[in-house]
Amino acid sequence: MNQFDLIIIGAGPGGYEAAIHAGKLGKKVAVVDCREAGGTCLNRGCIPTKTLLHSSELYHEIQNGAAIGVTAETVRADLPAMFARKNEVTAKLRAGIEALFKSAKVDFLRGKGQIVGPNTVTVTNDEGVQTYTADAIIAATGSVPARPPIPGLDLEGVMTSDELLEGTDRLFDSLTIIGGGVIGVEFATFFTDLGCKVNVVEGLDRLLPNMDKELGQNLAMILKKRGVNIQTNAMVAKVEKTETGMAVHYTQKDKPGVVESEVVLCAIGRSPYWQGLFAAGIEPETERRRLKVDEHFRTSVPGVWAIGDVSSKVQLAHVATAQGIACVDEICGLAPSQDLSLVPGCIYCRPEIASVGLTEAEAKERGLNVKVAKSLMSANGRTVIVDGDRGFMKLVADAETGKLLGAHLMCERATDMISQLSVAIANGLTVDQLRLPIRPHPTFEEAMTDALADLKKKLG
Repeated sequence: MNQFDLIIIGAGPGGYEAAIHAGKLGKKVAVVDCREAGGTCLNRGCIPTKTLLHSSELYHEIQNGAAIGVTAETVRADLPAMFARKNEVTAKLRAGIEALFKSAKVDFLRGKGQIVGPNTVTVTNDEGVQTYTADAIIAATGSVPARPPIPGLDLEGVMTSDELLEGTDRLFDSLTIIGGGVIGVEFATFFTDLGCKVNVVEGLDRLLPNMDKELGQNLAMILKKRGVNIQTNAMVAKVEKTETGMAVHYTQKDKPGVVESEVVLCAIGRSPYWQGLFAAGIEPETERRRLKVDEHFRTSVPGVWAIGDVSSKVQLAHVATAQGIACVDEICGLAPSQDLSLVPGCIYCRPEIASVGLTEAEAKERGLNVKVAKSLMSANGRTVIVDGDRGFMKLVADAETGKLLGAHLMCERATDMISQLSVAIANGLTVDQLRLPIRPHPTFEEAMTDALADLKKKLG
Protein backbone atom coordinates (compact mmCIF):
# COMPACT_ATOMS: atom_id res chain seq x y z
CA MET A 1 0.00 0.00 0.00
CA ASN A 2 1.39 3.42 -1.00
CA GLN A 3 -1.25 5.45 0.86
CA PHE A 4 -0.36 7.02 4.21
CA ASP A 5 -1.99 9.35 6.68
CA LEU A 6 1.27 11.27 6.97
CA ILE A 7 4.52 11.39 5.00
CA ILE A 8 7.50 13.18 6.52
CA ILE A 9 10.44 14.11 4.30
CA GLY A 10 13.53 14.21 6.47
CA ALA A 11 14.59 11.81 9.25
CA GLY A 12 16.32 14.31 11.54
CA PRO A 13 15.24 15.12 15.12
CA GLY A 14 12.17 16.98 13.85
CA GLY A 15 11.13 14.35 11.33
CA TYR A 16 11.76 11.18 13.29
CA GLU A 17 10.21 12.47 16.51
CA ALA A 18 7.15 13.67 14.60
CA ALA A 19 6.87 10.27 12.90
CA ILE A 20 7.12 8.31 16.14
CA HIS A 21 4.60 10.61 17.83
CA ALA A 22 2.15 10.23 14.94
CA GLY A 23 2.67 6.47 14.90
CA LYS A 24 1.84 6.25 18.58
CA LEU A 25 -1.34 8.20 17.87
CA GLY A 26 -2.36 5.43 15.48
CA LYS A 27 -1.51 7.16 12.22
CA LYS A 28 -0.06 5.31 9.24
CA VAL A 29 3.25 7.12 8.77
CA ALA A 30 6.23 7.05 6.41
CA VAL A 31 9.55 8.87 6.78
CA VAL A 32 11.60 9.56 3.66
CA ASP A 33 15.34 10.25 3.68
CA CYS A 34 18.21 9.51 1.32
CA ARG A 35 20.70 9.52 4.20
CA GLU A 36 20.89 7.99 7.67
CA ALA A 37 18.18 8.22 10.29
CA GLY A 38 18.91 10.97 12.78
CA GLY A 39 19.72 13.72 10.30
CA THR A 40 22.42 16.33 10.84
CA CYS A 41 22.11 16.37 14.64
CA LEU A 42 22.93 12.71 15.08
CA ASN A 43 25.30 12.15 12.19
CA ARG A 44 27.01 15.48 11.40
CA GLY A 45 26.23 17.83 14.28
CA CYS A 46 25.23 17.70 17.94
CA ILE A 47 26.04 14.12 18.88
CA PRO A 48 29.35 13.72 17.00
CA THR A 49 30.62 17.09 18.21
CA LYS A 50 29.75 16.44 21.85
CA THR A 51 31.27 12.96 21.66
CA LEU A 52 34.55 14.45 20.43
CA LEU A 53 34.39 17.18 23.08
CA HIS A 54 34.03 14.54 25.79
CA SER A 55 37.21 12.87 24.53
CA SER A 56 39.17 16.12 24.32
CA GLU A 57 38.02 17.23 27.77
CA LEU A 58 39.16 13.94 29.29
CA TYR A 59 42.53 14.30 27.55
CA HIS A 60 42.85 17.87 28.79
CA GLU A 61 42.02 16.86 32.38
CA ILE A 62 44.57 14.05 32.36
CA GLN A 63 47.21 16.33 30.87
CA ASN A 64 46.57 18.88 33.61
CA GLY A 65 45.94 16.41 36.41
CA ALA A 66 49.06 17.32 38.38
CA ALA A 67 47.24 20.35 39.77
CA ILE A 68 44.87 18.04 41.63
CA GLY A 69 47.37 15.32 42.49
CA VAL A 70 47.05 13.03 39.47
CA THR A 71 50.10 12.54 37.26
CA ALA A 72 49.90 10.39 34.13
CA GLU A 73 52.71 9.50 31.76
CA THR A 74 52.71 8.76 28.02
CA VAL A 75 49.23 10.19 27.56
CA ARG A 76 48.46 10.94 23.93
CA ALA A 77 45.48 11.97 21.87
CA ASP A 78 44.61 9.29 19.31
CA LEU A 79 42.51 11.27 16.85
CA PRO A 80 41.52 8.31 14.60
CA ALA A 81 40.35 6.45 17.73
CA MET A 82 38.32 9.48 18.83
CA PHE A 83 36.58 9.63 15.48
CA ALA A 84 36.05 5.86 15.54
CA ARG A 85 34.31 6.16 18.89
CA LYS A 86 32.24 9.04 17.50
CA ASN A 87 31.10 6.71 14.71
CA GLU A 88 30.23 3.98 17.23
CA VAL A 89 28.10 6.39 19.27
CA THR A 90 26.18 7.66 16.24
CA ALA A 91 25.67 4.12 14.90
CA LYS A 92 24.26 2.97 18.25
CA LEU A 93 21.82 5.88 18.45
CA ARG A 94 20.86 5.46 14.79
CA ALA A 95 19.95 1.85 15.43
CA GLY A 96 17.83 3.01 18.34
CA ILE A 97 15.84 5.38 16.12
CA GLU A 98 15.18 2.68 13.56
CA ALA A 99 14.01 0.37 16.35
CA LEU A 100 11.60 3.07 17.49
CA PHE A 101 10.30 3.35 13.92
CA LYS A 102 9.46 -0.35 14.00
CA SER A 103 7.77 -0.19 17.39
CA ALA A 104 5.63 2.75 16.23
CA LYS A 105 4.95 0.99 12.90
CA VAL A 106 6.58 3.81 10.91
CA ASP A 107 7.81 2.97 7.40
CA PHE A 108 11.33 4.27 6.67
CA LEU A 109 11.56 4.89 2.92
CA ARG A 110 15.16 5.38 1.80
CA GLY A 111 15.56 7.72 -1.15
CA LYS A 112 15.18 11.30 -2.33
CA GLY A 113 11.70 12.57 -1.54
CA GLN A 114 9.96 15.13 -3.70
CA ILE A 115 6.53 16.74 -3.46
CA VAL A 116 5.13 16.44 -6.98
CA GLY A 117 1.50 17.39 -6.51
CA PRO A 118 -1.36 17.64 -4.03
CA ASN A 119 -0.81 15.00 -1.31
CA THR A 120 1.71 13.20 -3.54
CA VAL A 121 5.36 12.34 -2.95
CA THR A 122 7.83 10.46 -5.10
CA VAL A 123 10.82 8.60 -3.65
CA THR A 124 13.79 8.08 -5.93
CA ASN A 125 16.55 5.58 -5.18
CA ASP A 126 18.68 2.98 -6.96
CA GLU A 127 15.60 0.86 -7.55
CA GLY A 128 13.77 3.61 -9.42
CA VAL A 129 10.90 5.94 -8.59
CA GLN A 130 7.95 5.08 -6.35
CA THR A 131 4.88 7.28 -5.86
CA TYR A 132 3.10 7.65 -2.51
CA THR A 133 0.10 9.63 -1.35
CA ALA A 134 -0.77 11.02 2.06
CA ASP A 135 -3.42 13.15 3.72
CA ALA A 136 -0.64 15.39 5.08
CA ILE A 137 3.03 16.01 4.24
CA ILE A 138 5.64 17.49 6.58
CA ALA A 139 8.86 18.95 5.18
CA ALA A 140 11.69 18.42 7.67
CA THR A 141 14.72 18.59 5.39
CA GLY A 142 16.91 20.58 7.77
CA SER A 143 19.90 22.73 6.85
CA VAL A 144 23.42 22.56 5.46
CA PRO A 145 26.60 24.50 6.36
CA ALA A 146 26.57 27.99 4.87
CA ARG A 147 29.29 28.99 2.41
CA PRO A 148 29.01 32.73 1.80
CA PRO A 149 30.49 34.22 -1.40
CA ILE A 150 33.93 34.88 0.07
CA PRO A 151 36.79 34.34 -2.42
CA GLY A 152 38.76 31.22 -1.56
CA LEU A 153 36.18 29.36 0.52
CA ASP A 154 36.10 26.67 -2.16
CA LEU A 155 39.83 25.97 -1.91
CA GLU A 156 41.24 22.66 -0.77
CA GLY A 157 42.09 23.11 2.89
CA VAL A 158 38.84 24.92 3.72
CA MET A 159 36.27 22.71 5.44
CA THR A 160 32.77 22.93 6.84
CA SER A 161 31.70 21.16 10.02
CA ASP A 162 30.23 18.33 7.90
CA GLU A 163 33.57 17.65 6.27
CA LEU A 164 35.58 18.02 9.46
CA LEU A 165 33.37 15.54 11.29
CA GLU A 166 34.05 12.91 8.65
CA GLY A 167 37.36 12.46 10.44
CA THR A 168 41.08 13.07 10.13
CA ASP A 169 44.03 10.77 10.71
CA ARG A 170 46.13 13.38 12.48
CA LEU A 171 45.93 16.55 14.53
CA PHE A 172 46.37 19.76 12.60
CA ASP A 173 49.25 21.99 13.68
CA SER A 174 47.00 25.02 13.40
CA LEU A 175 43.42 25.87 12.50
CA THR A 176 41.58 29.09 11.67
CA ILE A 177 37.87 29.11 12.40
CA ILE A 178 35.76 31.66 10.53
CA GLY A 179 32.81 32.32 12.83
CA GLY A 180 32.62 32.74 16.60
CA GLY A 181 29.16 31.30 17.13
CA VAL A 182 28.21 27.97 18.71
CA ILE A 183 29.90 25.76 16.09
CA GLY A 184 33.04 27.86 16.08
CA VAL A 185 33.61 27.97 19.84
CA GLU A 186 32.91 24.26 20.29
CA PHE A 187 35.50 23.31 17.67
CA ALA A 188 37.89 25.88 19.13
CA THR A 189 37.52 24.13 22.50
CA PHE A 190 38.08 20.68 21.00
CA PHE A 191 41.21 21.50 19.02
CA THR A 192 42.73 23.71 21.72
CA ASP A 193 42.31 20.87 24.23
CA LEU A 194 44.39 18.67 21.94
CA GLY A 195 47.20 21.21 21.53
CA CYS A 196 46.33 22.69 18.15
CA LYS A 197 46.98 26.40 17.64
CA VAL A 198 43.58 27.97 16.97
CA ASN A 199 42.54 31.33 15.48
CA VAL A 200 38.93 32.52 15.60
CA VAL A 201 37.79 35.30 13.26
CA GLU A 202 34.34 36.74 14.04
CA GLY A 203 32.64 39.53 12.08
CA LEU A 204 30.61 40.93 14.98
CA ASP A 205 31.85 42.61 18.14
CA ARG A 206 32.09 39.48 20.32
CA LEU A 207 31.89 35.72 20.45
CA LEU A 208 28.39 34.25 20.73
CA PRO A 209 26.78 37.49 19.48
CA ASN A 210 23.24 36.15 19.84
CA MET A 211 23.58 35.48 23.57
CA ASP A 212 24.02 37.60 26.69
CA LYS A 213 26.99 39.92 26.16
CA GLU A 214 28.88 38.76 29.24
CA LEU A 215 28.85 35.14 28.07
CA GLY A 216 30.78 35.90 24.91
CA GLN A 217 33.14 38.31 26.64
CA ASN A 218 33.95 35.88 29.43
CA LEU A 219 34.43 32.98 27.04
CA ALA A 220 36.84 35.06 24.95
CA MET A 221 38.97 35.72 28.04
CA ILE A 222 39.06 32.01 28.87
CA LEU A 223 39.94 30.95 25.33
CA LYS A 224 42.65 33.63 25.06
CA LYS A 225 44.14 32.34 28.31
CA ARG A 226 44.34 28.92 26.65
CA GLY A 227 46.21 30.39 23.71
CA VAL A 228 43.41 30.99 21.21
CA ASN A 229 43.93 34.01 18.96
CA ILE A 230 40.55 35.76 18.74
CA GLN A 231 39.79 38.56 16.29
CA THR A 232 36.35 40.20 16.58
CA ASN A 233 34.87 42.95 14.42
CA ALA A 234 36.88 41.24 11.69
CA MET A 235 35.19 40.84 8.31
CA VAL A 236 36.80 38.14 6.19
CA ALA A 237 37.77 39.43 2.73
CA LYS A 238 39.34 36.33 1.18
CA VAL A 239 41.10 33.04 1.82
CA GLU A 240 44.31 32.18 0.00
CA LYS A 241 46.55 29.15 -0.24
CA THR A 242 50.15 29.71 0.85
CA GLU A 243 53.33 27.65 0.73
CA THR A 244 52.74 26.45 4.29
CA GLY A 245 48.94 26.30 4.47
CA MET A 246 46.12 28.82 4.31
CA ALA A 247 45.83 32.57 4.91
CA VAL A 248 42.60 34.24 5.99
CA HIS A 249 42.58 37.96 5.17
CA TYR A 250 40.19 40.23 7.05
CA THR A 251 39.41 43.89 7.68
CA GLN A 252 39.22 45.11 11.26
CA LYS A 253 38.35 48.75 11.98
CA ASP A 254 39.26 49.64 8.39
CA LYS A 255 42.68 48.05 8.78
CA PRO A 256 43.75 44.87 6.96
CA GLY A 257 44.78 41.79 8.93
CA VAL A 258 45.71 38.20 8.22
CA VAL A 259 46.00 34.94 10.14
CA GLU A 260 47.74 31.87 8.80
CA SER A 261 47.15 28.22 9.62
CA GLU A 262 47.36 24.74 8.18
CA VAL A 263 43.62 24.49 7.49
CA VAL A 264 40.46 26.60 7.73
CA LEU A 265 37.03 25.76 9.15
CA CYS A 266 34.11 27.79 7.80
CA ALA A 267 31.63 27.94 10.69
CA ILE A 268 29.57 30.96 9.72
CA GLY A 269 26.23 29.24 10.15
CA ARG A 270 23.75 26.97 8.38
CA SER A 271 21.34 27.52 5.49
CA PRO A 272 17.85 25.98 5.20
CA TYR A 273 17.94 23.08 2.75
CA TRP A 274 15.01 22.32 0.47
CA GLN A 275 16.73 21.94 -2.91
CA GLY A 276 14.67 19.62 -5.10
CA LEU A 277 11.98 19.21 -2.46
CA PHE A 278 9.24 20.61 -4.70
CA ALA A 279 8.68 19.59 -8.32
CA ALA A 280 8.69 22.20 -11.08
CA GLY A 281 5.58 24.33 -10.97
CA ILE A 282 5.17 24.09 -7.20
CA GLU A 283 6.56 27.28 -5.70
CA PRO A 284 6.25 27.69 -1.94
CA GLU A 285 6.50 31.11 -0.31
CA THR A 286 9.86 31.75 1.34
CA GLU A 287 11.27 34.14 3.90
CA ARG A 288 15.03 34.69 4.06
CA ARG A 289 15.62 31.39 2.25
CA ARG A 290 13.40 29.54 4.76
CA LEU A 291 10.09 27.96 3.87
CA LYS A 292 7.50 30.41 5.12
CA VAL A 293 4.98 28.90 7.54
CA ASP A 294 2.08 30.22 9.59
CA GLU A 295 1.51 29.71 13.31
CA HIS A 296 0.25 26.19 12.58
CA PHE A 297 3.40 25.21 10.56
CA ARG A 298 1.47 25.29 7.28
CA THR A 299 3.35 26.32 4.14
CA SER A 300 1.70 28.13 1.21
CA VAL A 301 1.40 24.74 -0.56
CA PRO A 302 -1.91 23.10 0.43
CA GLY A 303 -1.45 19.95 2.49
CA VAL A 304 2.23 20.66 3.23
CA TRP A 305 3.61 21.66 6.64
CA ALA A 306 7.25 22.45 7.52
CA ILE A 307 9.28 22.19 10.73
CA GLY A 308 12.84 22.51 11.97
CA ASP A 309 15.79 24.23 10.29
CA VAL A 310 14.12 24.39 6.87
CA SER A 311 11.51 26.84 8.20
CA SER A 312 12.52 27.95 11.70
CA LYS A 313 14.46 31.06 12.71
CA VAL A 314 15.98 29.05 15.56
CA GLN A 315 18.08 26.16 14.23
CA LEU A 316 18.32 23.78 17.18
CA ALA A 317 17.60 20.06 17.36
CA HIS A 318 15.31 20.38 20.37
CA VAL A 319 13.35 23.13 18.59
CA ALA A 320 12.88 20.85 15.58
CA THR A 321 11.70 18.05 17.87
CA ALA A 322 9.23 20.29 19.70
CA GLN A 323 7.92 21.68 16.42
CA GLY A 324 7.57 18.19 14.95
CA ILE A 325 5.47 16.99 17.85
CA ALA A 326 3.42 20.21 17.89
CA CYS A 327 2.86 19.98 14.14
CA VAL A 328 1.54 16.44 14.41
CA ASP A 329 -0.77 17.58 17.21
CA GLU A 330 -2.01 20.41 14.97
CA ILE A 331 -2.68 18.00 12.11
CA CYS A 332 -4.49 15.64 14.49
CA GLY A 333 -6.52 18.44 16.09
CA LEU A 334 -4.84 18.11 19.49
CA ALA A 335 -3.77 20.90 21.84
CA PRO A 336 0.00 21.57 21.93
CA SER A 337 1.82 20.25 25.00
CA GLN A 338 4.83 22.61 24.98
CA ASP A 339 5.51 26.34 24.97
CA LEU A 340 7.45 26.81 21.75
CA SER A 341 8.34 30.43 22.53
CA LEU A 342 10.73 29.50 25.35
CA VAL A 343 13.86 27.95 23.86
CA PRO A 344 16.96 27.07 25.91
CA GLY A 345 20.29 27.34 24.13
CA CYS A 346 23.28 25.20 25.13
CA ILE A 347 26.97 25.35 24.20
CA TYR A 348 29.35 22.56 25.15
CA CYS A 349 32.54 24.57 25.49
CA ARG A 350 34.35 24.60 28.83
CA PRO A 351 32.81 25.74 31.07
CA GLU A 352 29.43 24.96 29.56
CA ILE A 353 27.03 27.75 28.62
CA ALA A 354 23.26 27.60 28.81
CA SER A 355 20.72 30.35 28.38
CA VAL A 356 16.95 30.72 28.35
CA GLY A 357 14.53 33.62 28.27
CA LEU A 358 15.41 37.29 27.98
CA THR A 359 18.82 38.87 28.33
CA GLU A 360 19.11 42.15 30.22
CA ALA A 361 19.52 44.01 26.92
CA GLU A 362 16.49 42.32 25.34
CA ALA A 363 14.33 43.14 28.36
CA LYS A 364 15.32 46.81 28.20
CA GLU A 365 14.65 46.91 24.45
CA ARG A 366 11.10 45.78 25.23
CA GLY A 367 10.72 48.57 27.76
CA LEU A 368 10.67 46.21 30.73
CA ASN A 369 11.91 47.31 34.14
CA VAL A 370 14.18 44.51 35.32
CA LYS A 371 16.61 43.65 38.07
CA VAL A 372 19.69 41.55 37.39
CA ALA A 373 21.87 39.53 39.77
CA LYS A 374 24.99 37.50 39.18
CA SER A 375 26.72 34.84 41.26
CA LEU A 376 30.39 34.15 40.52
CA MET A 377 31.36 30.48 40.40
CA SER A 378 34.73 31.25 41.99
CA ALA A 379 32.93 31.24 45.34
CA ASN A 380 31.22 27.91 44.65
CA GLY A 381 32.73 24.97 46.56
CA ARG A 382 32.10 22.37 43.85
CA THR A 383 33.71 24.59 41.22
CA VAL A 384 36.81 25.00 43.39
CA ILE A 385 36.94 21.23 43.96
CA VAL A 386 37.03 20.48 40.23
CA ASP A 387 39.41 23.39 39.54
CA GLY A 388 36.82 24.92 37.23
CA ASP A 389 37.30 27.95 35.01
CA ARG A 390 35.83 31.35 35.82
CA GLY A 391 32.09 31.39 35.33
CA PHE A 392 28.85 32.79 36.66
CA MET A 393 25.09 32.49 36.94
CA LYS A 394 23.13 35.53 35.82
CA LEU A 395 19.40 35.92 36.47
CA VAL A 396 16.97 38.53 35.10
CA ALA A 397 13.69 39.26 36.91
CA ASP A 398 10.77 41.64 36.43
CA ALA A 399 11.24 44.51 38.90
CA GLU A 400 7.51 44.79 39.65
CA THR A 401 6.36 41.19 39.87
CA GLY A 402 9.61 39.44 40.80
CA LYS A 403 8.97 36.85 38.07
CA LEU A 404 12.02 35.27 36.49
CA LEU A 405 12.42 36.41 32.87
CA GLY A 406 15.82 35.05 31.90
CA ALA A 407 18.73 32.89 33.06
CA HIS A 408 22.26 32.76 31.66
CA LEU A 409 24.68 30.21 33.06
CA MET A 410 28.37 29.73 32.39
CA CYS A 411 29.58 26.92 34.59
CA GLU A 412 30.07 23.18 34.84
CA ARG A 413 26.84 21.24 34.12
CA ALA A 414 25.07 24.41 32.95
CA THR A 415 23.34 22.47 30.16
CA ASP A 416 21.84 20.06 32.70
CA MET A 417 20.62 22.82 35.02
CA ILE A 418 18.98 25.16 32.53
CA SER A 419 15.72 23.18 32.27
CA GLN A 420 14.69 23.91 35.85
CA LEU A 421 14.96 27.62 35.04
CA SER A 422 13.03 27.09 31.81
CA VAL A 423 10.27 25.50 33.90
CA ALA A 424 10.35 28.48 36.26
CA ILE A 425 9.96 31.01 33.43
CA ALA A 426 7.27 28.97 31.65
CA ASN A 427 5.22 28.84 34.84
CA GLY A 428 5.75 32.45 35.86
CA LEU A 429 7.60 31.60 39.06
CA THR A 430 8.92 34.44 41.19
CA VAL A 431 12.26 34.86 42.90
CA ASP A 432 10.59 34.11 46.24
CA GLN A 433 9.20 30.84 44.89
CA LEU A 434 12.57 29.85 43.46
CA ARG A 435 14.22 30.47 46.82
CA LEU A 436 11.91 28.00 48.60
CA PRO A 437 13.73 24.72 47.81
CA ILE A 438 16.92 23.76 49.63
CA ARG A 439 19.74 23.15 47.18
CA PRO A 440 22.22 20.46 48.24
CA HIS A 441 25.83 21.10 49.19
CA PRO A 442 28.32 20.90 47.60
CA THR A 443 26.86 21.31 44.11
CA PHE A 444 27.28 23.68 41.18
CA GLU A 445 23.58 24.44 41.57
CA GLU A 446 24.24 26.05 44.95
CA ALA A 447 25.42 29.18 43.17
CA MET A 448 21.80 29.68 42.10
CA THR A 449 20.84 30.21 45.74
CA ASP A 450 23.38 33.02 45.98
CA ALA A 451 22.18 34.64 42.75
CA LEU A 452 18.56 34.46 43.92
CA ALA A 453 19.47 35.96 47.31
CA ASP A 454 21.19 38.86 45.59
CA LEU A 455 18.22 39.30 43.26
CA LYS A 456 15.86 39.35 46.23
CA LYS A 457 17.82 42.24 47.79
CA LYS A 458 17.63 44.23 44.58
CA LEU A 459 13.91 43.62 44.25
CA GLY A 460 13.39 44.81 47.82
